[in-house]
Amino acid sequence: MPSHDFRAPRLYVDADLAQDATVPLDHDQSNYLGNVLRLGAGAPILAFNGRDGEWQAAIEGRKRPDSLVILQQTRPQDRLPDLAYVFAPLKHARLDYMVQKAVEMGAASLQPVLTRFTQPSRVNSERMRANVIEAAEQCGILSLAAVAEPVPLERFLNQRASDRLLVFCDEAAEVENPIRGLQEAREAGHGIDVLIGPEGGFAEEERALLSRQPKILRLALGPRILRADTAAVAALALVQAMLGDWGGKTA
Repeated sequence: MPSHDFRAPRLYVDADLAQDATVPLDHDQSNYLGNVLRLGAGAPILAFNGRDGEWQAAIEGRKRPDSLVILQQTRPQDRLPDLAYVFAPLKHARLDYMVQKAVEMGAASLQPVLTRFTQPSRVNSERMRANVIEAAEQCGILSLAAVAEPVPLERFLNQRASDRLLVFCDEAAEVENPIRGLQEAREAGHGIDVLIGPEGGFAEEERALLSRQPKILRLALGPRILRADTAAVAALALVQAMLGDWGGKTA
């Protein structure tokens, strides 16, 4: 990936981007640029929309920033590896953290699943999407991870494509070398789903459902029990290093 300019402010905009286009700013974006960053008319920023790559832009507006004029493209659009992060939702700040880290790790989609021991009864999908955008803005990411609505685990398993590899991170699995297991699964499917369960683990009937998936790798993440948000980072790092785009290719 080309070198990213971390010194320039970066903003997600929900508008088409092309040379000489004018993009209006909403109230929150105007407040962020004008009152938080103290930027005025003519100040340069980077803009992206998850579709058209990244563009250099300049702020317009007399009293406060009210629009951007798009100048030239700085990076073409990329694509994320076909990697879905599937997880039992956590509460509040820990869910925010987990979503942000999954985006930083390169997940292309986020799928909450409701299990027997899932604690939160409601999932704020809009807050998850806001965390996806914030992580992408801060880390120079061009493609936005899709956020799916929560579904019961059984429904997700019944609906997922049978040719995808399911990496089932199970604290009850025998501790073996996860790298070896991922190497053996390298050609096992088209696309990867990484599944992390709730703090209370999976129920036995859920493990039985999972065991019947056609392409599954049951993986232990070491000899210690990890919190779900820690397990997310560990599992995604392993999968990206062995099967994903950290080696210069996509899954």
